[in-house]
Amino acid sequence: MPESSHALKKPLLGDSAYNRLKQSTTVLLPAAGALYFALAQIWHLPKAEEVVGSLAALNTFLGVVLGVSTRSYNRSDTKYAGIIEVEETPDVKNLKITLNEATPALENQPEVLFRVDSSSTGETPIIQP
Repeated sequence: MPESSHALKKPLLGDSAYNRLKQSTTVLLPAAGALYFALAQIWHLPKAEEVVGSLAALNTFLGVVLGVSTRSYNRSDTKYAGIIEVEETPDVKNLKITLNEATPALENQPEVLFRVDSSSTGETPIIQP
């Protein structure tokens, strides 16, 4: 994006960190808690409730971090391939497409999302989360 027009808003977590955290929160920690609880009952391992309770508390906290990260992503410009700026005069409507620097080749994408900035027309841009 040009420096003069719009600053990119970045999400809280990058793709890799988000995916690892999501995998841990949705699969690994619950599985570890269930495994320890089951083995503790069979083998009389110590402090089953404390271990499982701690894992559940950690999992809940990480779920909140994921929620904040998702909200941050939805409010960022990362999900957009770029911006379409609308400039309207009485005679003509011009559309200027500016790609974000990190946008991969558009022809290789199954779909592409652009943010529309029609502020020069006096209209409020509509951005759907």
